[in-house]
Amino acid sequence: MKRRIFTLLAATWGLMMAIPSHADEGMWMPSQLPSIGKQLHAAGFQGNPADLADLTKAPLSAVVKVGGATGSFISDDGLVLTNHHVAFGVIQYNSNAQRDLIQNGFVSHERTEELPANPDFRLRVTTGFDKVSEQVLAAARGKTGRAYFDAIDAISKTLVADCEREAGVRCSVVNMFYGRDFYLVKQLELRDLRLVYAPPRAIGNYGDEVDNFVWPRHAGDFTLLRAYVGPDGKPADYAKDNVPYHPPAHLQVARDGVRDGDFVMLAGYPGTTYRHRTAAEFADQVQWRLPTTVAVMQQLQHVIEDAGRDDRPAAIRYASQLQSLKNNIKRYEGELDGLKRSDAVTIRRTDEDAMMAWLAAQPQAGTLRPQIDEVNRLIAAGNAMRERDLLLGMMQAQTQLLRSAIMLQRLAIERGQADAQREAGYQQRDEELIAGTLRQVQRRYDPAVEKHLLRALLTRYQALPDAQRLPEFDAAFGRTPETLSHKLEQVYGATQLGDEAKRLAWLKAEPAAVSKSDDALLALAAQLQPALLRVEGERKSREGDLLRLRPAYMDALIAYREKQGRAVYPDANSTLRVSYGKVTPLKARDAVSYEPQTTTAGIVEKNTGAEPFDAPKPLLDAIAKGDYEGYADAKTKAMPVDFLSNLDTTGGNSGSPVLNAKGELVGLNFDSNWEAVSASWMFDPRYKRAIHVDLRYMRWLMDKVYPAPQLLNEMGVPRR
Repeated sequence: MKRRIFTLLAATWGLMMAIPSHADEGMWMPSQLPSIGKQLHAAGFQGNPADLADLTKAPLSAVVKVGGATGSFISDDGLVLTNHHVAFGVIQYNSNAQRDLIQNGFVSHERTEELPANPDFRLRVTTGFDKVSEQVLAAARGKTGRAYFDAIDAISKTLVADCEREAGVRCSVVNMFYGRDFYLVKQLELRDLRLVYAPPRAIGNYGDEVDNFVWPRHAGDFTLLRAYVGPDGKPADYAKDNVPYHPPAHLQVARDGVRDGDFVMLAGYPGTTYRHRTAAEFADQVQWRLPTTVAVMQQLQHVIEDAGRDDRPAAIRYASQLQSLKNNIKRYEGELDGLKRSDAVTIRRTDEDAMMAWLAAQPQAGTLRPQIDEVNRLIAAGNAMRERDLLLGMMQAQTQLLRSAIMLQRLAIERGQADAQREAGYQQRDEELIAGTLRQVQRRYDPAVEKHLLRALLTRYQALPDAQRLPEFDAAFGRTPETLSHKLEQVYGATQLGDEAKRLAWLKAEPAAVSKSDDALLALAAQLQPALLRVEGERKSREGDLLRLRPAYMDALIAYREKQGRAVYPDANSTLRVSYGKVTPLKARDAVSYEPQTTTAGIVEKNTGAEPFDAPKPLLDAIAKGDYEGYADAKTKAMPVDFLSNLDTTGGNSGSPVLNAKGELVGLNFDSNWEAVSASWMFDPRYKRAIHVDLRYMRWLMDKVYPAPQLLNEMGVPRR
């Protein structure tokens, strides 16, 4: 046994030496930062790490969750900085064929000109992050499967309900280390967000799909919003007499920029990482999940592009959805490429084998090993229905009217129960957000496009093996392309859910009236609901056991990592995290190296006059004029655009503020390089880079190209 352990450890360390552990790896919870204070100071941080653990103090009190990503307050009057692509839905919502803000951009010169965001857009400020593991785990102790899941769900709802007795806050219970620890997150939720400043598409998304996840970049991927509250200072829906929100703190925009080797730090809300997943899950991601998801999304992308080619109104309505699809497709392709390049499956398998061999010699092996074996069995069982579940998720995520109908039917079911027993997402606390989702449909829906999207997804569903089929779906759509097309034409030709007033009326209707509605689409959703509930029940039973058993895997992994002297931080889960590192060049491959800074010269070099490299004339004229005083790099005299760092980021970090050693705002995170998209699963310090807008470029654009002097004054960096 000892010889086997030595052999496995040697193999693992050999592979790890090819990808050395690096101090800059880590998406740290704020509470962990004081414990790594020495590393922070050694890297160049000049502040007090203890201040970073206090969510009520700057800078973290100024970092907010915006939509599904990140933003930050940059003025005392609620001015919020985030990415152009994060706020793209807001820009699209306010665009039409007569006023195309996507193409032309938007500048508000007075606050009365600021435009309301889509009704379901939210901003959240984290004000509390308290450990509640003991309460949550005590409630589930002794239970298994669905009962375990329901117990966690019930105690979480109780904690949330108690937390939300305070008006205007949104609370949630999140788990760390896959069910090992639980935290109660408290957030102030602001509902009135308005568009303040957005550059034209050819600046905010310069290079589009060609440059996506690619370095060098030359995008001005930023947008300014403003948060409003009611006259009483409390969160409120949009109203003309609302007033700007005054945050507890805001970030100070740096007047100077950064250079190669400078310390930088980022705070934000990274979506999900999977670095602590099992070897079997790594293999599934590479061998099936990524290739299949890309294939399905590409089909949907082509549907939308074909529909919008000769129909500009449809193209505008689906611009945000199309952009999201294209971004995810390229991200998943890059993730697959990166995981293969890093040989992630082999490394994870060898590492896990070594961990299990080490565990066999530990006193806790008899307790942990059976639970770990059961985790692997449950994962394999879930994979048996993975293609069906992927398609069911897409049918709801990629449609507007069908999703609305399913949502209304599910809400009708849940309203028949006490609020505490309702499904999360359908409680009384959620009904306002559901209403906002239903209202935004009108500007993002075209019946012909939705039918084409569903036809593509359901044709794939019809090809599934019988074991993955659902009787309710077969009865509704038939088993041939002809019956499917007929059903879609019939349903969408007869439904009245496309009318906003009627859609919202169903939201207020009695549950019995909704469930028995003769509206064609609502009736279809009612027919499908039993299958969706059954699939959900199977998932919850499996997830309940995984929540119960995965902590055994994490206990073994954490102990094993500590023995190796490696840092252990929880996988990202959309909670506030901090990363630190340096402005860093990139050696992408043999004989291909990149500097960490791009300049306006690159915009001109790339420009072809045709999309996606069609820089606007005002920008090209300003570059030709070369008036960069106060913004150019002091050493090179060039006008910076974007820069690279080795910060640890993933999806959800879009819009995250990048701070210098003094805590001043120097950049805005918006992307990762192609070589490092796989960082959500594996951090490879050779390739992991984050891409940021240099704030000097943003300030120069707002000064010299599309002027907004009042906003620069508000940020404390008046025009030169």
